[in-house]
Parts: sequence; structure tokens; C-alpha cells
Amino acid sequence: MAQKSQEKGVTGPAPVVKEPGRVRNVVLVGHSGAGKTTLVEGLLAATGTISRAGSVTDGTTVSDHDPAAVKQQRSVSLSAAALIHGDIKVNLLDTPGYADFVGEVRAGLRAADAALFVVSAADGIDGIDEATAALWEECAAVGLPRAVAISRLDHLRADVDETVAACRRAFGDNVLPLYLPMHSDDGESVVGLLGLISQRVYDYTGGHPAEVRDPDPEHLSVIEPARNELIEGIIAESEDETLMERYLGGEDLEESVLVDDLETAVARGAFHPVVPVCGPTQVGLDALLEVLTRAFPTPGEHALPAVTKLDGSPGEPLKADPDGRLAAQVVKTTIDPYVGRVSLVRVFSGTLRPDSTVHIAGRGMESRGRADHDADERVAHLYSPLGANQREVPVCVAGDICAITKSAAAETGDTISSKDDPLLVAAWEMPEPLLPVAIVAKSRADEDALAKNLGRLVAGDPTMRLERNSETRQQVLWCMGEAHADVVLDRLRAGGAEVETEPVRLALRETFSVTATGHGRHVKQSGGHGQYGVCDVRVEPLERGGGYEFASEVVGGSVPTNYIPSVDKGVRAQMERGLVAGYPVVDIKVVVFDGKAHSVDSSDAAFQTAGSLALKEAAGDGQMVLLEPVDEVSIRIPDGYVGAVMGDLSSRRGRVQGTEPDPAGGDRTLVRAEVPATELTRYAVELRAMTSGTGTFSRRFVRYDPMPTHLAEEVKKEAANS
Repeated sequence: MAQKSQEKGVTGPAPVVKEPGRVRNVVLVGHSGAGKTTLVEGLLAATGTISRAGSVTDGTTVSDHDPAAVKQQRSVSLSAAALIHGDIKVNLLDTPGYADFVGEVRAGLRAADAALFVVSAADGIDGIDEATAALWEECAAVGLPRAVAISRLDHLRADVDETVAACRRAFGDNVLPLYLPMHSDDGESVVGLLGLISQRVYDYTGGHPAEVRDPDPEHLSVIEPARNELIEGIIAESEDETLMERYLGGEDLEESVLVDDLETAVARGAFHPVVPVCGPTQVGLDALLEVLTRAFPTPGEHALPAVTKLDGSPGEPLKADPDGRLAAQVVKTTIDPYVGRVSLVRVFSGTLRPDSTVHIAGRGMESRGRADHDADERVAHLYSPLGANQREVPVCVAGDICAITKSAAAETGDTISSKDDPLLVAAWEMPEPLLPVAIVAKSRADEDALAKNLGRLVAGDPTMRLERNSETRQQVLWCMGEAHADVVLDRLRAGGAEVETEPVRLALRETFSVTATGHGRHVKQSGGHGQYGVCDVRVEPLERGGGYEFASEVVGGSVPTNYIPSVDKGVRAQMERGLVAGYPVVDIKVVVFDGKAHSVDSSDAAFQTAGSLALKEAAGDGQMVLLEPVDEVSIRIPDGYVGAVMGDLSSRRGRVQGTEPDPAGGDRTLVRAEVPATELTRYAVELRAMTSGTGTFSRRFVRYDPMPTHLAEEVKKEAANS
């Protein structure tokens, strides 16, 4: 059950603040393996929130308490933890670094007011993949303040100087270190930091917090050039135009002036400090906390999302005012095995209180299998999340983050507002899931558990789409990639639904390639009652997309007028069932031109059967072709991958329609092509591998085209065997 009291390893009560100015919301982003989770735990331990890193739950860490994360040995979902530094509450939002879980990163960005990019000192230039660089540009486009933490200083291959240089190449010249690493006598392990503004040494040899002292003579030659570059960078972003003149004139600027200008520039998103840190040794954690609490903006200083009324009309802009109207958003909904639904909530305006009735509304997620919904619901308790633990709090004010439990209505992206003044907070951009995985319950007993758990997963994960395809009779989960699919399947099984996967079947079509004729005869005697219906039809192919047409050329009444519609019904029914591989028949014109009837034994049913048989015979001449869906794909890739991607499209029977500079900007190209859908089943995985995780694409159906003969024959054989 949710925890109301102190948990194992938790050394203090849940942090509570009642002023937005005392809240900082920080999302940690970066490459998988950069050390984000380890850094979060180090910060929690350094502030006394937990007794030691990894101590909140047995055998798991604060952030990676999810069994799926333990199995994959990496973070797979957004996790929140709050700490107090000084009198400031910092909500840390730890995100996965693997590309499959980009939806979790998007959710973290919505909840945060600033981003901390974590880069491993052990990986150097490889620690900043192109996806991380693209995320930096995305944050820059919306003015989100950013800082950089150089992590894993305790690694044998750690190289802070090279990593800082790589950050500046990837992120820009306004990325500058506030501290330099100080090595031990062996010249390898990092035991302290050299403060560039303060010109002081922070020595962690004796542990955390650091011993602060004057630098040794050998340190000064290292500090001076880096300090000069830092000061020039701060001054360049200063709103005080006299600073540069004073600095160039030889004036020794006061430390307080530099710090004030630094904090202002960081909060504006114009300057990005770099701090070397190490979670396990706690080197630099106090310095990083100073940046998070003093330089990052308060909720009131960061732009809030747009809001509308339930009818879509514009709403008054939100303000981070605890006394304002209530407007909050469900950032993430997860399923706890003991508590049930746990929803992480960012309050943008007003105050969320326990034992209050609120309005919960969700809109615009029909494409992901979620219907629009509205409900008034009582919020019983509020909690401050700390990994797997939920510590009860009495209030959550504008700007803060909390969790609610056992909500029957709350789904990821939903708006929580006053029942007397319901609102809708604008949704954040959701990436489109493009990897299909067909699933089937192992047994009938598993089907109910599967349906129940699928509903829960869809409610919590907007990067997953559920499709129940009536044509192929498959249940298809659209996921972000293989790792995402593995997590979804693991969670289904953990919920008691044993499932298996099977090849994804596409909704093909059948049609006639040439004109053909067919004779349908249904003559039957049974129990003194007969059935009699005979018809002859001509089937003519139509242009692609022509649909279906029916006409009669019967003369002389060989088929009575009242039975002509019966032939049409029979033809339509057979078209739905298919003729050669079980797929619907399209783009044909059927003309009934002759037939026979019996004055007593003819009937509607007899002529329906005759029409069906006539269409079957017309298809028996081997004049049928299979049609496969063709999608238009729009692929966005860095310029360096254009040749490889276009060559790959050609191997997939794709037709490139054109290329152009990506309208979103940057050194990227937009490639448009038409590709058979059969060639795109695993394209989400293969494009990512081909472009080092930087390529993205979207797709939309455009038409059906004839399938190559050799592929069509394989489909027909499979249909015959089944």
C-alpha cells in the first residue's frame, strides 16, 4: 500500500513547500548509461533524503524499481524523487536514455522547468549521441534552461577535458565549465574541484561536504585561462553593458556580480554551466545543487502550457499562483502491483488538496485507442514520490509535483481541474509508435486478463497504440521499438496475461487483372422444397480505387427483376470473403447478363448463392492479382545519412518522391517516398540502426498496388495451407 510514514532508507519526512518560488523542477536527460539514475541517488544521499544510494528498497535503486527496468538493466520509464537543499525543494525527474522510451522523456520535459544533460566522462565524444544533440536543439527552440553534468568521474577512462570539448562542439560555445576536476597525487582519480569563479579548491578527500580552501600554486595556472574564458562568456550574456568595458579595462569584477549575472543568464536559457560530478564519491554534488537551486528558474519564471475550456474555446493564460484556478496535468500513470494506478501530477496553477473533488478530462487520444472522457473524482490523498515509495503530503501548490493513487479516471496527459471550472491543458507532442507487434492470448483463460491489462497500459503509455484489426483478426500493439515492445509484453505477463507474438498480417486486397466471366448454378432439392438459381456474370476490372459497381444486362426476363438484387448480394458477400487468399475483392464491375429461374423453387437465397458461385468461377481462370497497401513515408535524417537511406528505400521497392531541407531546421534532410507497407514492418528498428538513432519517420496510407507475382504466390500458398 502507499506509504504514509518513513520507509527503509528514507531519513526524513516528505518535503513540503507552499510557495512556488521554493520549487525547482529538473528533468535529467542523456544517453543510456550516462549515469542519470546514479546521479539522482547520489543527490538524494548527499541531501540526507536517503541514508545511502540504493537504500530505499531491497535490491533495487530509487529510480529503477520497475521490474522491467531490472530485467533490461536500464531505466525504461520516467521516475520522480524530491529533495530539499537549503529551503528549496527540487523535484528530480529521471528519464530513460534509450531511444525506445522517448515518450518518457517528453513527459519529463512537460513536467520540468529546466533540463540537466548528463554526459559520461568515460565515453568522451561517444557520450553525446546525435539523439542527445537533437534533444538539446529541441530544448533550445522552446527556451528551456539547460546545464550539463559531467558524470562518472570515478571511471578509469574518465576524461573531463575531452568531454567538455565534446559538449561544446555538440551544444555550442555558451557551454562552459564552472569547475575543473582536481586529481589525486596519482594523477588519475578525481578527488576535488577547482572553482573558477571563487578561485577556491573543493577537496572531497575526506568525503562530502567538501573542505574548501585556497588553491595550491600549481592550481592557479590551470584556473586562470579557464576562468577568463568563463568570465567572458558570462559577460557576453549579461544585461549590464558596462561589464565588458570594466573587465577589459582590467577591473577585478566582484564574485557576487559574476554569480548574479551567471544565474540570470542560466535562467533565461542563454548560458549553460558545466559541473563535473560523481554520484558514488559525491564529488561535485553540492556544487551541482547550488546550480539547480540558484540558477534554474522557479515555476513562475518558466512559460506554462496553453489552456482551453472543455469546448475548445481559449482559456485565460495560466499563472503559477497557488490561489489561482486549479489546472494540473497527469504526466505519467503507472500500475503499482499493490496500490493500482499511481499518477504523477504537475500542478501548473492553483492548489491540489486531499479529500477534494476534481474534474479529470482527456481529449484527442482516439488514435492511440483512448476515448475522450470526463469524470468528477475525489482525490483522497497526495504523495511525494521517491522511487517506489509514496510519502504522504498535505498539499501540492502551483509549480509543484505530486502523485495521486487509485484514480479510476486519470490517464497520462489528462487535465485535473476544478469541477466548477473544468479546463484542458494542451497536450505535449507524442511520438508516433511505428513498430507493430501482433499478440495473442495463450489460452481462453488469458483473454480476460489480456483485455484488462491492455486497457491499463494504454491509459498510462501514450506512445503505445492498440489496434484490433477486424480484417486480419489480429490484435496489434504499435510500439516505439523492440525494447519498448519487450517492456509492454513483460508487463502484460506480470499482470497475469500469458501472451505470445505472431507475424503481423497486412490487410491485402484481391482484384481482377482482366475481364472474366463466370457461371453460377445453385439447384437443390430437399424435403420436397427446391432451391433454384442460375446466373451468368461478367467481371470487369476498374481503375485502382474504383470500388465496386454492379449492373444488369439481362434481357427477356431470364433472371426475374426481383432476383437481380439477390445476385448483387451474393457477389458482395463473396467479395468480402475473398477468392484466392481470403482478402476482400475490390475495384471491379460485375454485370449479370443471363441466367435461369424456376417459377416455384427460385428464391432470394438461391440467387445469392448463384451470384457467389459465378464470381468464384470467374476468378478460376487465374486472372486474379493481390494488392498490397502502399504508404507515403516522410523520413527526417541528418544530411550524412541521405545516401544510405535512399539506397535502403530502393531495396524495399520504394520510390523516392523527392528530398528537401528539413523544415524544422538544422543539418537535416526530409526524404519523401512511397513504400509498400509489407516492407515497413520493422522499419522503425532498421532506420534507427542505420542512422545511429537519429532518423525519424511518419507514414500514411495512399493506395493499393499490385503485389509482385513471387510474393503473391507465397501469400496464396500460406492461405491454402491454413
